[in-house]
Amino acid sequence: MDTSTFLQMHRVFNLDEAVQVLAPSGGRKATLERLKYSAACGKLKKLARGVYASVPPGVEAAKFQPDRFLVAAALRPDAVFSHHSALELLGAAHSEWRLCTAYSARRSQPFDLDGLELRFLSHPQSLVRHYAADMGIRSVHRLDRELHVTGPERTLIDGFRRPDLVGGLAEFVESVAGFSVLELPLLFELLDAFGQKGLWAAIGWFLDTYRTTFYVSDEDLAVIDKHVPKAPLYLARDQRGGVLVQRWNLIVPDALLEGKEPDESQR
Repeated sequence: MDTSTFLQMHRVFNLDEAVQVLAPSGGRKATLERLKYSAACGKLKKLARGVYASVPPGVEAAKFQPDRFLVAAALRPDAVFSHHSALELLGAAHSEWRLCTAYSARRSQPFDLDGLELRFLSHPQSLVRHYAADMGIRSVHRLDRELHVTGPERTLIDGFRRPDLVGGLAEFVESVAGFSVLELPLLFELLDAFGQKGLWAAIGWFLDTYRTTFYVSDEDLAVIDKHVPKAPLYLARDQRGGVLVQRWNLIVPDALLEGKEPDESQR
């Protein structure tokens, strides 16, 4: 394949991907020469060591901003997009972030890459211990790539675990309430793997609140009842104040209960 065709087909790529297509016999050196020539012609932008973006015709390479999800996937081929990034890829987000979060085997500190903030997180240890790190993950198509992303069930749990990575609880709850469907057996299996009563309570409150939306039965809620914490817990760790939702022994911020029927906060 010639270089121009490759660049048209690959918006963002890493060196290993380029070698496989451009110079399977010539190796990395021959590929690097071809890429350097394309960069000199303004057709290619180097983003990081071994990671490149194809520059569209008529656009200055220095001003070109590649898709942040493709950049993260090229940097870490094992990336599983999570939290607010997952909400965006699943079509449920109410805002667009410059921060991109993903699980990877190699955790790193947040770093800025060409104006994009990328954060690679370790897979939750509770899932790793249960050999369940891949549970609740799906594939989505983004431009010319297949990306791995946490599905609605895993994203729902992740958001309650880390509200700071989903835009805060109010925005998060509004976003996940827009999911078209939740697979409750998968959700319960994930909660079992995490093994945290606070998460069971948070999910119980959410499903109870949106039981009509997600066709939640009394039997489904009864499953969660068995895992309710004995002592009241705050929905958010840094939360102060709120309303105790007695059924789930969960103290929920007032803002999340606005607009609910008077008895819903005390069920």
